[in-house]
Amino acid sequence: MAPTDEDHAPGTPSTPSQQGLRERKKRETRVALSQAAIRLCVLHGWANVTVDQIAAEANVSVRTFRNYFAGKAEAIAASHLERMLRVGDDLLARPAGEPLWDALLHAVLNQFAPPGSSSPQNERWAEGVRLMLAEPALAGEIVKANATAQQELATAIARRTGTDPERDVYPKLVAAVVGAANGVAVEHSLRPGAAQPLGAVLAQVFDQVAAGLPAP
Repeated sequence: MAPTDEDHAPGTPSTPSQQGLRERKKRETRVALSQAAIRLCVLHGWANVTVDQIAAEANVSVRTFRNYFAGKAEAIAASHLERMLRVGDDLLARPAGEPLWDALLHAVLNQFAPPGSSSPQNERWAEGVRLMLAEPALAGEIVKANATAQQELATAIARRTGTDPERDVYPKLVAAVVGAANGVAVEHSLRPGAAQPLGAVLAQVFDQVAAGLPAP
């Protein structure tokens, strides 16, 4: 079950370590619910999946699901936001002397195409993802997740480059480009009959962006 705000004795202040553990468990529960929603909707179709089924798949109660998400669209979009948050974390952990676009590519690959995922997508799974992403009910939540993800990534880029995320346009622009590049790569890799895995497409996309998008 998901952790609650009452997992320590009433009136007893939480220590920083307890607070950190609780937040980590909450984040893990969010991810588990989001991944369960994606898995079920891809395999069975958007209209055939209920919140009850998602909660059961994640081994939590429906009440716990409602504590985290208003519905399955928000749950699905949460995975994208979580992945982009980890991209920002990975970026900040990269060697300081590494060129920015190299560091961004490695950070993105670590989250979107980790080692061991080099084989092309199963066609049935890819078709399920395409149908899920085309669902109108999901569009608004994806837009909101993208906006938050872009803001958080811009903050990480600003720290990496010594710029100001509020006053300087550079970190916001780079974050927007990364978001667009990821979207193009994912869409391209999900095409029917696509021969290249997502990691290879991401590498091509980031190489072209880093080169200034020269004309073919």
